[in-house]
Amino acid sequence: MKSALITGITGQDGSYLAELLLDKGYKVYGIVRRKSKLDFNNAEHLKGKVQFIFADMTDLASLIRAMKISMADEVYNLAAQSFVAASWENPISTAEIDAVGVTNMLEAIRTVKPEARFYQASTSEMFGLVQEVPQKETTPFYPRSPYGVAKLYGHWITKNYRESYGMFTCSGILFNHESERRGEEFVTRKITTAVARIKYGLQDTLELGNLDAKRDWGHSKDYVRAMWLMLQQDKPDDYVISTGETHPVKEFVELAFKAADMELEWHGTGKDEYAVLKGTDKVVVKVNPEFYRPAEVELLLGDCTKAENKLGWKREISYTELVNRMVRNDLDLVKKQLG
Repeated sequence: MKSALITGITGQDGSYLAELLLDKGYKVYGIVRRKSKLDFNNAEHLKGKVQFIFADMTDLASLIRAMKISMADEVYNLAAQSFVAASWENPISTAEIDAVGVTNMLEAIRTVKPEARFYQASTSEMFGLVQEVPQKETTPFYPRSPYGVAKLYGHWITKNYRESYGMFTCSGILFNHESERRGEEFVTRKITTAVARIKYGLQDTLELGNLDAKRDWGHSKDYVRAMWLMLQQDKPDDYVISTGETHPVKEFVELAFKAADMELEWHGTGKDEYAVLKGTDKVVVKVNPEFYRPAEVELLLGDCTKAENKLGWKREISYTELVNRMVRNDLDLVKKQLG
């Protein structure tokens, strides 16, 4: 039986990955941070199936202990301060977790079991001010946030350990991927949660930032499968994982309202744009300039040809189905809250 250690197991990707590995017969260990109030979040249903280990990405000793307990054959580093907006408010802690934390995990592996295979969760935010469209593995990086900069360090230190120590270390440059388990602070889940609350009369208006920002959105379940595939190869390498489609935030909003049987009419432009429910004068979406990033990332569009050809990976959940799943889930959640 193979064993795997997942950092960030309580997050969206971590919980889906744990399910995938359990289905494949792995012994799964998951790192959780010890807090005054323990919260397993998306991994609550994994109790009894996964062995949880208390550790922290900023504490090398705790990661060495986690490696000694798990003796993992595969390590998936998904732990991160992953909310871009928060990285502007907390740039130091973002760097400690997303950059130095990767080095700590790599050192723990090198110390305890250097033959273990390592996956690093890199991100399309490293491309930032994009230098070519679409973005692929050879596209120059130009991060536009403390989050993107910290993740770029994590990406390069992973490559450095591969080349310096001969370790099996891979980075998946994953473009935006969402799901029903996405945190409500992220724009996609913020949208679908608001749609459900507006549908049931619990919220009046959804406020957003740049509606014209374009993203390459896929579903987390498809993307964690790509992570696993990377660690099953003969040689370690880095891969872009994406859909090859780009959609503006505005389109995501329209699809989400449509999934809840509500149609929008748009008025105004730019920062003065807003939307009303069709046939009414009820404003349900408006732009709040405060939600614009200090440095915007306008367009992300990935080329996953390498992953398709070398890993045999293909996404199975379409963009429209992603939006529909998220809206259906939030409608159900709000309905339960109302009793």
